[in-house]
Amino acid sequence: MAVDVLTEVVIERPLPMVAEYVGDPSNAPEWYANIESVSWRTEPPVAVGSRMEFVAHFLGRRLVYTYEVVEFAPLERLVMRTEQGPFPMETSYQWSPAGERFTSMSLRNRGEPSGFAGVAAPLMSAAMRRANQKDLSRLKALLESR
Repeated sequence: MAVDVLTEVVIERPLPMVAEYVGDPSNAPEWYANIESVSWRTEPPVAVGSRMEFVAHFLGRRLVYTYEVVEFAPLERLVMRTEQGPFPMETSYQWSPAGERFTSMSLRNRGEPSGFAGVAAPLMSAAMRRANQKDLSRLKALLESR
């Protein structure tokens, strides 16, 4: 069973500020509760082909995986993919203006878990949705306080 979780938020900050902050994976540990660290495997800045190693905790497990940027349109969209582990995943961010001082942002996680992870896909989807909502709320508070 596939996992496909889409979460959205409107942030009271101009699109360039939101997209530049979120589009730099080095900032992920500041606003993602489950991401412990990000280490660049290629030289920054972000471009198609860039690779970063993420260390995260999800559903009680420590996960280490390398994301590769597969699509990047500055100020519009960033898509990263990993093929590692029992849960190959694609994460995408999309930004659009929602007025002069507001940015609409979507976070989408999708993948095709295998093995036990496949059986647990409905549980994983629910947990991922809750985590993404909390992370986007944290991001909103962080950026709106600047």
